[in-house]
Amino acid sequence: MSIDMATAARVAKLARIEVDEEALPGLAEEFNIIFGFIEQLNEVDVAGVEPMTSVTPQRLKRRKDDVTDGDQQGKVLSNAPDAREGFYAVPKVVE
Repeated sequence: MSIDMATAARVAKLARIEVDEEALPGLAEEFNIIFGFIEQLNEVDVAGVEPMTSVTPQRLKRRKDDVTDGDQQGKVLSNAPDAREGFYAVPKVVE
């Protein structure tokens, strides 16, 4: 895939990035380098390779999902500048 200057200008506009006319050829070249690298990655045979969540094989520590400190609604709401009917009251920000 090859990116020309018109496409680079359109991408910059969509990304809301101001790019000078004289910088467009450089931007298009950078896009082409990035797409070239992506094409190289697509050539790698990954058949039979399991997806990884990390580069080191480790298992995350697990704990029981038990409530250990709850039923403190009054105590929590005592910190609120304005609480009504068991909830935090906040000013309206969207009209």
